[in-house]
Amino acid sequence: MGIEADLVIRGGTVIDGTGRDPFEADVAVKGGRIAAVGGAPSRGREEIDARGLLVTPGFVDVHTHYDGQAVWDSHLAPSAQHGVTTAVMGNCGVGFAPVRAADRGTLIELMEGVEDIPGPVLHQGLEFRWESFAEYLDVLDAKPRDIDICALVPHAAVRVYTMGARALALEPANQGDIAAMRAIVADAVRAGAFGFSTSRTISHKTLKGDPTPTLRAQEDELSGIALGLRDAGAGFLELVSDWNEPDPATEFAMVRRVAERCGRPVLFSLTARHDRTQAWKELLALSNAAAAEGLPIRPVFPPRPIGILLGFQGSQNPFSGTPSHKAIAHLPLGERVAAMRDPAVRARILSEDRVSGSTFPLITRLSFERMFPFGDPPDYAPPRESSVAAQAAREGRTPEEVAYDMLLADDGQGFIFAPLTNYGDWTLGASAELLRHPNTIVGLSDGGAHVGFISDGSFPTFLLTYWGRDRPEGTVPLPELVRRQTSDTARAAGLTDRGVLAPGMKADINVIDFDALALERPAMVWDLPGGGRRLLQGARGYAATVVGGTVTHRGGQATGALPGKLVRSAAAAG
Repeated sequence: MGIEADLVIRGGTVIDGTGRDPFEADVAVKGGRIAAVGGAPSRGREEIDARGLLVTPGFVDVHTHYDGQAVWDSHLAPSAQHGVTTAVMGNCGVGFAPVRAADRGTLIELMEGVEDIPGPVLHQGLEFRWESFAEYLDVLDAKPRDIDICALVPHAAVRVYTMGARALALEPANQGDIAAMRAIVADAVRAGAFGFSTSRTISHKTLKGDPTPTLRAQEDELSGIALGLRDAGAGFLELVSDWNEPDPATEFAMVRRVAERCGRPVLFSLTARHDRTQAWKELLALSNAAAAEGLPIRPVFPPRPIGILLGFQGSQNPFSGTPSHKAIAHLPLGERVAAMRDPAVRARILSEDRVSGSTFPLITRLSFERMFPFGDPPDYAPPRESSVAAQAAREGRTPEEVAYDMLLADDGQGFIFAPLTNYGDWTLGASAELLRHPNTIVGLSDGGAHVGFISDGSFPTFLLTYWGRDRPEGTVPLPELVRRQTSDTARAAGLTDRGVLAPGMKADINVIDFDALALERPAMVWDLPGGGRRLLQGARGYAATVVGGTVTHRGGQATGALPGKLVRSAAAAG
């Protein structure tokens, strides 16, 4: 090539996102696009020595919740720290547009309860310089950031905007309501939304216990709204469901009819529940059958357990509900640890009821048989014999005593890991099976959400390290793991210009020291609006991340460059 490139990544092992075997090549970038893979120019204005390193497309995460953070923050951690260069937000039917002024608090309360983003943070961070979804997109468009974002229009916001108090009372939508919601969704997609999201799970509630307004939405409402996607000619439907109304097959049949009517793809969350161990297999089979018949209904699954981190730094620990712990919970960490080491305090806490005084809705789902020391580096696939209950049995102590001492270790800095899904048989067998199916999608990181006790925005790094290198039972080829979170997720979201390292594609790139790639222990930081706290989990081994041809991270540290943009749907582009 006779031209000088803006950036040349030299001598790396290219895993191009298609699933084909790795190969050694230079990658040249010019004007924010990949100019060449191999046959690079003799020099670039900027160069990265990638010898001995992997060069992959940037990762595309289809399930995040940056709806609030993207308004106030240019750095979308944790996703940006784990090689993600494009994130789809607005999942699970919750978000902040469209909205009337009187309903802003309602949407904040719902997001606080469903996604564990503190209400005071949202009240302070959100400016609400919008009413319509198009106006919300314009606000997002005006702010530079370190990754690209795509937005879904959330059903809860659309329903409340259309139906007001009737939506909150879970009343059925009438035909006028449905027509109005259909038009709102169509207009949102034409303005740039990538689709529509909804929730049908009883676990999605406000902190007061009120269910999500979309919980009982009828089939005619879902079909009518989905027809808004057809009207706009773009977008996908994303949903989360309990799949028990009255059973998985009946609920899936309804979703299938909606997909048939609107002709748009459907993505749904699929986890292996501990209380219904076979339901995920039934849903996998149903979605595979639909796909074989030409209906794009694809499950999105997590590559590791979705679990809670219990600790003194987070919002919950096994003793949060006891009166004696509540009395010292306000103390700084060092003072609280010192108090809990006092034998008298210890005896009182261990003697008190942990459950009756708890405000944590998931407390009844937590058992010491499914609590594990988290460690550093963190262990997301702990053996059954390492559980709190198993250790207590070996030592002749109560599980409460063992958990108490685990929390006090390392001066209160550590965590206990409590898997809630995808670990029913104390293995990652469900995720292994789901990885083998071409119709499945890797995701559910919830980046930006659950800031007090879940830190799953690190899914992309875990996928590579555990499944591609460290799994004792055998690994998955790296080209397949890269494809899973690049070209596959990009195409599922409707993004055709990224996810593959090839000339003409958007220059979103990761340079990775695979041998050094590792997850760090999550830590609490106080960097949200108003000094709000959140768990962040970093990674080692990302030599560089490139967004649109600009290096945004080097050696795991942000460069300060903000080339990321709001990406608008094909309907808006048209």
